[in-house]
Amino acid sequence: MSTAKTPASSFAPLAQPVFAVLWAATVLGNTGSFMRDVASAWLMTDLSASPAAVAMVQAAGTLPIFLLAIPAGVLTDILDRRKFLIAVQLLLASVSISLMVLAHTGMLSVSALIGLTFLGGIGAALMGPTWQAIVPELVKREDVKSAVALNSLGINIARSIGPAAGGLLLAAFGAALTYGADVASYIVVIAALIWWPRAKNANDALAEGFFGAFRAGLRYTRASRPLHVVLLRAAIFFAFASAVWALLPLVARQLLGGDASFYGILLGSVGAGAIGGALVMPKLRERFDADGLLLGAAVVTALVMGALSFAPPKWFAIVVLLFLGGAWITALTTLNGTAQAVLPNWVRGRGLAVYLTVFNGAMTAGSIGWGAVGEAAGVPGTLLIGAAGLLAAGFIMHRLKLPAGDADMVPSNHWPEPLVAEPVAHDRGPVLILIEYRVEKHHRTAFLHALDELSQERRRDGAYGWGVTEDSADPERMVEWFMVESWAEHLRQHKRVSNADADLQGKVLAYHTGPEKPVVRHFLTINRPGKA
Repeated sequence: MSTAKTPASSFAPLAQPVFAVLWAATVLGNTGSFMRDVASAWLMTDLSASPAAVAMVQAAGTLPIFLLAIPAGVLTDILDRRKFLIAVQLLLASVSISLMVLAHTGMLSVSALIGLTFLGGIGAALMGPTWQAIVPELVKREDVKSAVALNSLGINIARSIGPAAGGLLLAAFGAALTYGADVASYIVVIAALIWWPRAKNANDALAEGFFGAFRAGLRYTRASRPLHVVLLRAAIFFAFASAVWALLPLVARQLLGGDASFYGILLGSVGAGAIGGALVMPKLRERFDADGLLLGAAVVTALVMGALSFAPPKWFAIVVLLFLGGAWITALTTLNGTAQAVLPNWVRGRGLAVYLTVFNGAMTAGSIGWGAVGEAAGVPGTLLIGAAGLLAAGFIMHRLKLPAGDADMVPSNHWPEPLVAEPVAHDRGPVLILIEYRVEKHHRTAFLHALDELSQERRRDGAYGWGVTEDSADPERMVEWFMVESWAEHLRQHKRVSNADADLQGKVLAYHTGPEKPVVRHFLTINRPGKA
């Protein structure tokens, strides 16, 4: 069944003032970032003609996101998101100010350009999960999916305007003014964030610390099979597709004989194609499922890479890059939307950070790898190799289906509070939870299968160990057990159970035949005598 919205409802979030202001500011900020990136990529071709050096600019921008996205996701879930975003914008503005000064004084070198691009990547790493995680705060629940799509549309509006404007500014006025325009865009974004009337975070006795939240995010990711599929599909697609992004500056200069403004036009064509792709996406979703869309994106991207390898006329390159933009936005929104759909709110920032880590890790490794291949095989040969690999991988991975993402991840709040004889310190642990069932022999296999499904939910929500045992004297008496690192973490576990998880638990309980509900017991670690 299609979930596509009508064109009117697709723009409904813009009727909500806070979202509209932050969305517009983000479009402007991203436009400035694309202008900066065009200037940096083109300046590198002036400083060095080596494909490896040019690809290093791409790698320097994405490597920090690969390294820092998960810690950034943790910070997203535990800090005041508005203040955090303001601090990150100040960092990014300082990077562009440094680039502007160095370019103006003629002191910009290969190492300085790569180093400052790396710092800009750190800012992008810290910002990415937070921008995505604040969407549910800005719009009504029923408009969240439309808001996510509008964010993708906004990025590609910026992609269509920023590179072209950056290329024109670079050709007409030089790099310093181009970087200065980026600095101005950050001022607008910071002003919008200061204006945002966000409610202060309520004091929460169960608020997570950094390291506890970090471990919880990794546990969830490790135990979430649907998320594993999304991450694998993303890694394969972006590793091959990164070839065209890593080598596009050399395609513009060496294969097509263009200048800085032409390179900006090429990137603008990609952005314009992405806008067109976003607008027709609802129609595409009516005809194709997520797997079909991702396969189509792989095929189109491979064909574009193959076409560029033959050094076509400039007008033809501009046209085919429109199709690359449409394919790129199709892949991004399909994978990102599926990742959003399989993540509950409590771990959304961390889960999206893992997705961004995989995405940028694939882009970074791909950029470095394709740069090395370019040194040996040349730009045209590298594009053909990448195209062939992407085409083959697209059809092979099509057999591994993406999750439907239709599970109800809203907290069910159906677990009763655990019984305690006296108050328990939140940091006390670990905690052992035992749940006793009675299951008739002929239901044993089905019960264990259902319990195995439930074990994934236990691990996702906080358990670091899980098992099931039987009574040697009474095999129909079975005990499920799992460990949680602290009493506070178990109380959080109560709040994390979703409606979909409750359905899994209902399947397990259907095999319980005792006169009463399964008995649940909580056991706390006792410190040995003489220990604190």
